[in-house]
Amino acid sequence: MVTTNLGTLPGHTPRRALLAAQGLISKPRARDASADGIIAAIERMHALQIDTISVVARSPYLVLWSRVGDYEPAALDRLLAEHRIFEYWSHAACFLSMADFPWYRSIMLHGRRRHPGRERCAASHRELMDGVLARVRDEGPLRSADFAPAKPRKGAGWWDWKDEKIALELLFDRGDLVIARRDRFQRVYDLPARVMPGWSDAEAPPVEVARHELVLRAVKALGIARPEWVQRYLYATGMSVAATRVVMRELAAEDRLLTCAVDGWSQPGYVHPENGELVASAAERPRAGGRTVLLSPFDPVTWDRARALELFGFDYRIECYTPAPQRRYGYFTLPILHGERLIGRLDAKAHRGAGMFEVKALHLEPGLRVTAALAGGLREMLTRAAAWHGTPEVVVRQANVAGLAGALMAGA
Repeated sequence: MVTTNLGTLPGHTPRRALLAAQGLISKPRARDASADGIIAAIERMHALQIDTISVVARSPYLVLWSRVGDYEPAALDRLLAEHRIFEYWSHAACFLSMADFPWYRSIMLHGRRRHPGRERCAASHRELMDGVLARVRDEGPLRSADFAPAKPRKGAGWWDWKDEKIALELLFDRGDLVIARRDRFQRVYDLPARVMPGWSDAEAPPVEVARHELVLRAVKALGIARPEWVQRYLYATGMSVAATRVVMRELAAEDRLLTCAVDGWSQPGYVHPENGELVASAAERPRAGGRTVLLSPFDPVTWDRARALELFGFDYRIECYTPAPQRRYGYFTLPILHGERLIGRLDAKAHRGAGMFEVKALHLEPGLRVTAALAGGLREMLTRAAAWHGTPEVVVRQANVAGLAGALMAGA
């Protein structure tokens, strides 16, 4: 039994609290696009998911743009090379704030992320892993491309990676190697002692402490959280939903988390104490209008498809892994946030050589009324997105609302 200490909140509160916690309600300020602003945005999200698809900007760059505005994408690369952020597994492969490194280092060393299949794989690659590690130790930072494959590998899982790439990734999983930087988005692996010479693994906290701290950070990033949402937010750290629920109850008993009831929920919600005012503001009556923002499929608001459906009524699926004839909306559709609602999706491609931002299709949600304010927000969103991508010409091929494609092109 969990006693609530924030009372009962209206059903819209978790949606608004999530957007506020994620930095998606207020318009970006000029300083948000600085290196410090980028780190602050990553810390608000806790984890910035990495993905390589680049029909528009790669996902981590687009997620940041949605929050900090027109920043220089190379700034994210520099932060990694300067070791002000690092890479590891959170809910997936992510960029993380260096402030969280001790907790993730504990996870690396404890090894809970490794499942039996990877342990068997590591056992079968032990000799190769030792050789790869020795080369990095002797030669310095290396990419997968710096290793010639000892034998071809096709159709055997692991994305058809060569054995040397698998060895590098297993060493990265274990923390024997870390990511020093990225070279044209390829990982560059090095020894932890060379990347962070001031760090000692003796400083790594017990894994139970690390898990408590990571749960606190995930709850803060979610605004109002439930155990299953937190577990998915930290999926790759190896915690089950049951274990996450126990940790959250322990934190609430220690007053390190607040609890609340939410209309329509059968279980309590959890709130980080620093988000008390944010949640109180979110509980007020929703406001109409607001920013119109283009999101990545891997944005923290949308990558958890079940949470997005529950909070926004938005049934979203990324279709790049779906055979073309079976796609409903397009290869890499981008969710559109307008105010406090997810109102549609955009199938776009940035033709950088031609300087054109092509909208292959715009799909607004059924029954949505296209007001002048919404049309204006969509035009501004497309103009800004196109300019930031370096593709200033906007071409809208089709929209599922009559006349909207032409109206958006006329104003862009």
